[in-house]
Amino acid sequence: MFTGIIEAIGTISNLKSEQDNLHITVKSGITPELKIDQSMAHNGVCLTVVNVNNDEYTVTAIKETLNKTNLGLLEIGSQVNLERAMKLGERLDGHMVQGHVDQTAVCTDVKETNGSWEFTFSYDASLNNITIEKGSITINGTSLTVVNSKKDSFSVAIIPYTYHNTNFNTFKIGTVVNLEFDVLGKYVSRLLELRNTI
Repeated sequence: MFTGIIEAIGTISNLKSEQDNLHITVKSGITPELKIDQSMAHNGVCLTVVNVNNDEYTVTAIKETLNKTNLGLLEIGSQVNLERAMKLGERLDGHMVQGHVDQTAVCTDVKETNGSWEFTFSYDASLNNITIEKGSITINGTSLTVVNSKKDSFSVAIIPYTYHNTNFNTFKIGTVVNLEFDVLGKYVSRLLELRNTI
């Protein structure tokens, strides 16, 4: 379980394909605090640390993960948002984030609005994921509030701290991002879907 509050930005230092898997090596300032078998969110995707070497560590993404996320688009030098799993008893500063990405979205607009930024994203609505106005959404692991919710798109407002301390500052029109929709909204949506089939 995560909170969606990004701890650090990592830089991809190596990518190695092995059968359907992708071994991803990340250079990060928090690497010395990590241990093997620890869960880490990478752009919102929960992956297990399998190796630690000085300031670099490695995780492995399987085919299912690569199919549902933007991790397969990573290149050497790409920046990823990082968060370690939350500790029980700590404050939940963002919202409940599972680290299980539901689908990707594409950035369709970026506006600088006198000290903040507004990003708009479109996604495939046929997968039955929904946003609601002022509801929570996780974009590349970052806990955010939805504005301008539509059937297949939404916007978020980004404050300067978030812009400078996540990989949002690398987004442009066409950037593919990971989305994790609010878990409570997913349960409600599924219950209504089941109710309509009875």
